[in-house]
Amino acid sequence: MNNGYVELSREQWSELRKNTPLTLTADELEDLRGLDDPIDLAEVTDIYLPLTRLLNLHFTGSKQRSTALNAFLGGPERRVPYILGIAGSVAVGKSTTARLLHTLLKRWPEHPNVALVTTDSFLYPNAVLEARGIMQRKGFPESYDRRALVRFVAEVKAGAAEVHAPIYSHLEYDIVQGETQLVKNPDILILEGLNVLQPAPPTALAVCDYFDFSIYVDARVEDIRDWYVARFHKLRQTAFEDPQSYFRFIADLSHEEASTFARNVWRDINERNLVENILPTRGRAGLVLQKGADHSIRRVRLRRT
Repeated sequence: MNNGYVELSREQWSELRKNTPLTLTADELEDLRGLDDPIDLAEVTDIYLPLTRLLNLHFTGSKQRSTALNAFLGGPERRVPYILGIAGSVAVGKSTTARLLHTLLKRWPEHPNVALVTTDSFLYPNAVLEARGIMQRKGFPESYDRRALVRFVAEVKAGAAEVHAPIYSHLEYDIVQGETQLVKNPDILILEGLNVLQPAPPTALAVCDYFDFSIYVDARVEDIRDWYVARFHKLRQTAFEDPQSYFRFIADLSHEEASTFARNVWRDINERNLVENILPTRGRAGLVLQKGADHSIRRVRLRRT
């Protein structure tokens, strides 16, 4: 055990699956995985089925605690949504983890209502970032409307019938004005983002204060850099070619020019954010998925205390 965590190899973790069934097909997984993410059904079986078993036990325990508290207070039964946070660097694969868990959790025997929201939706619009001179710090903690994000999660946790989140377009690289995502009576809310484990300023609440459980997707900084550059080149050949893309100009760069551009963005923005803000929050997670250079999860660290 290390700093309150028990560390398990992939093989040890896989044994904790017990009889949890695989409810996902290879075709469905193909639709869920991110660009240049090689996850396969073996990884789903070895890593994500034990994880869904753990989350099911945790979810059930949370419901029982809520029932006990309602009985103590003598009030009516009140449903309290379960909130799962997923953190990690740009390009580490946390979005694939979130989408995969979103699908697997919906297929529990209880058929819970599971909502997935990303914190990209709570970035300030580009116009605000430009006015504040922090457009080059997009993704850093100060680029998010923290109060709006905390308010959103607090309303979900309080059992509000309907809560709206803004919508972010990766194509346009900006908040979509006038459009929202409706989150309606979820049993489980998955909140995925770079900084979801950030502590709050003094006297304030952090979004992670509302979490029932949290996951950090981890890898060596050098490996994430390589994945980022590889994904960047895939985007050049796909999304960046769209005339509506904010990064349309990158599609016209040579391979070498694009590689230099991607490495500079990684060094000056994403790596700085990872080292200064994201990585220091890893120790706050309930579970850490540690990836190897091939993107596969090699070890799992689970908090015991």
